[in-house]
Amino acid sequence: MSTSGKRRTVGAALLIALLSLVAFAVPANAEPPGIPSTETAKSWLSGLKVQPDGSMDGYDREKFPHWSTVSGSCDTREEVLKRDGENVNVDSSCKATSGSWYSPYDGETWTQTSDVDIDHVVALGNAWRTGANSWTTDKREQFANDLSGPQLIAVTDNVNQAKGDQSPDTWVPPRTEYHCTYAKLWIGSKHRWGLTINSAEKSKLDSMLGSC
Repeated sequence: MSTSGKRRTVGAALLIALLSLVAFAVPANAEPPGIPSTETAKSWLSGLKVQPDGSMDGYDREKFPHWSTVSGSCDTREEVLKRDGENVNVDSSCKATSGSWYSPYDGETWTQTSDVDIDHVVALGNAWRTGANSWTTDKREQFANDLSGPQLIAVTDNVNQAKGDQSPDTWVPPRTEYHCTYAKLWIGSKHRWGLTINSAEKSKLDSMLGSC
């Protein structure tokens, strides 16, 4: 083989390798879809039904099946990791093998998926006591795996665990710069799913929108 032929062969091999890497590199949007504008959030907040939270009687996380298969071997958690991460690479089983994840709740960045939780913005327990207790299991599964609305976001695991099932009147992200967006996420999800809010929750959300 001539020198020029060898160069073409090596060049083709390098191009194929590069394209292979690009195919597995997933660009990041870094935020959930469907976040309302501030004015829309204010309008939606005023339209949410205000009433005391209901009981936790009968609640079980298993009544909100997650994480559901999205396609092939990819489940909802893996889809959010790909969406919210930077330079995410996935293997043939759809598991994120490398990348970085910025948590807007606390401003920390992580490179191990074990340090990252997928937060249900409106926690499953909160949803249960504000309307989801009367839903079918199928609807609760759709809620718990909602990739089309502002309900799922990748954040630092221990921050998510500290949140638990609290609403904004008792817990907000430690990073104050994110309070405006968090309020819009919360309102957007409650509006989308027709969930109620309590009076303290409404007051706090209104105050948070004032920081926008």
